[in-house]
Amino acid sequence: MLDNVHADDAGDHRPLLLMISAGGRAYREYLLTSVGERYRVHLLLGAEPGWERGHLSGWTVLDMADTIGADHLIAAARRVAADEPVQGVLSWDEGRILQSAKVAAALGLPGGDPDMVMRCRDKYLTRTALAAAGVAQPRSVMVTSVEEALASADQIGYPVVLKPRAMAASLGVIRVDTPDELTAQFLFARDTTIPGAWHHDVILVEEYLTGPEISVDAAVHGGRVHPMFVAHKEVGYPPYFEEVGHLVRANDPLLTDPEIRQLVTDTHAALGFTDGMTHTEIKLTAAGPKIIEVNARLGGDLIPYLGMRATGIDPGLAAAAVACGEEPRIVAEHQLVGAVRFFYVDEDDTQIGAVRFADRPLPTAVDLVVPLAEPGDVMSPPPKGTLFGRVALATAVAPSVAECHAALDAAQAALIVEPARTAAPAAASGGA
Repeated sequence: MLDNVHADDAGDHRPLLLMISAGGRAYREYLLTSVGERYRVHLLLGAEPGWERGHLSGWTVLDMADTIGADHLIAAARRVAADEPVQGVLSWDEGRILQSAKVAAALGLPGGDPDMVMRCRDKYLTRTALAAAGVAQPRSVMVTSVEEALASADQIGYPVVLKPRAMAASLGVIRVDTPDELTAQFLFARDTTIPGAWHHDVILVEEYLTGPEISVDAAVHGGRVHPMFVAHKEVGYPPYFEEVGHLVRANDPLLTDPEIRQLVTDTHAALGFTDGMTHTEIKLTAAGPKIIEVNARLGGDLIPYLGMRATGIDPGLAAAAVACGEEPRIVAEHQLVGAVRFFYVDEDDTQIGAVRFADRPLPTAVDLVVPLAEPGDVMSPPPKGTLFGRVALATAVAPSVAECHAALDAAQAALIVEPARTAAPAAASGGA
């Protein structure tokens, strides 16, 4: 274990917050910026900080693999707390959420309920808890073999969805329409993983639900659920479920819809989720809304950023507040629309020469244009590339949905992906 400690906050009387992993800069810096202005942040992370430094009062470098437990993080947290009481423990990194709960439990802080977090991290435990409470969700069976999967799919009825037990971001999730497709894709669902993540030799076979998909990001304090914003998900690259875009409207009627709010409330009660942030994914079916999954953290893919820009609600400060046992401030100050779109190369194993946006004026609604791939990177679209195949993203903020879509179309038209050692620029795909 590498355990280097840095601290420099003498005379600073802001509350001390312990953060476990800050995530990627392109997707999470706006959160750390807000939190770092209101709190002194001591970060536990796996390597010396780079972009994070300007937002921190201190840091500890140590092994962060989710598979090795949390004892060393607890020890590091106790060393930090020995000098001054820590007010809260916070993480928005899916792979660090359980560790964060264990650290909070060791320090006697809000969110310190590892079992609560496990009922979100482990999709089988999620399904079991929701089923016991009668919460609407797809039929789901955990299986250990192709033979069991085929039998379950026959019982549920095709098409079905194959899903890993404990991944995120739709990794390893695939729709199959026939027994032959199920047999061919079983290992894809079972074996898809990322470094340091859990791996289970089981998968879930689930009912395929039709209809639009939304997500609800909420702050939970003392068992009370405070929905902040609803995001509408755009999915591409079927039969995979690659998340290629999201849209948030400040005045979305679904945010106050009684059926949606009751479903979210019942879901949190069934999971025993009392303190923290959640990202609840819901399918709007002809038979009513049904729960797809619940993440014990803020949403990814810049969804909280879109919510912040569209509503004025600061999700980072809401997360820090509930981590410290305080009531979050959830007051919409804007009535705008925010959207994000992700871009991919068209062919597998494309070596990147450059990713840039053409030097020409873009609509004022274009908010961010961010290259994600570096020269020399080898990128692929889904399924080989999944979310790691994204070469760029763009966001838009405007008074209407139509203006956001038009702005993102313009940003996509301005995107240039130059393959290495190739004179002519290659087209980039929006993933639709």
